[in-house]
Amino acid sequence: MTGAGISAESGLKTFRDAGGLWEGHDVMEVASVEGWRRNPALVLDFYNQRRKQAMSAQPNAGHLALAQLEKEFDVTVVTQNIDTLHEQAGSTRVIHLHGNLFQSKSSVDDNLIYDIGEKEINVGDKCEKGSQLRPNIVWFGEMVPMMEVAAGIAAESDIFMVVGTSLAVYPAASLIDFVNPETPKYIIDPKIPEFYGTNFYSFEEVASTGVKKAIQHLRDNLI
Repeated sequence: MTGAGISAESGLKTFRDAGGLWEGHDVMEVASVEGWRRNPALVLDFYNQRRKQAMSAQPNAGHLALAQLEKEFDVTVVTQNIDTLHEQAGSTRVIHLHGNLFQSKSSVDDNLIYDIGEKEINVGDKCEKGSQLRPNIVWFGEMVPMMEVAAGIAAESDIFMVVGTSLAVYPAASLIDFVNPETPKYIIDPKIPEFYGTNFYSFEEVASTGVKKAIQHLRDNLI
């Protein structure tokens, strides 16, 4: 399971980095259903700019190490990030909990999803049902469609690794609660949250260095 920290190392800043603001706008103005209804042009511009930023980003050592892990293990990456850096690094099974920045979807039918690559979404761009297209992003206050799938994967995991997140954003943060208590759990983040349980291994550092150390510990102690 990965969070904003791993993408931040590739230059993609988070809302938290900016104090919850984007060019003076509160997060709820650009990442909520209410904000979308009030000012769709602003929301579309926000994600168009983020898409441009993401296009110039490259996977870092943390992404690459997780991708390489597929040579030894059956790996599924569950990410809170909306970029595609895991896929670019070579990970073949990636679940996006909060959506995909490079997709649009219908504003009336969640099943109508379109790959758009680096293209912008503008006011007046419509789906086949005639509704305005919006980013395929889970906004604040919306349900997380892939949460049930991710919870099932967490419950069945033999090893659970958390990278680049302090487990403060719900419901994604609750995934670790679905993991079997006996399952080894690795936490890699500069700010390690406090846990009460067994089989936790923590690496208090950034993903680009911490993932490699966690994998080496895994090889040395659990294989």
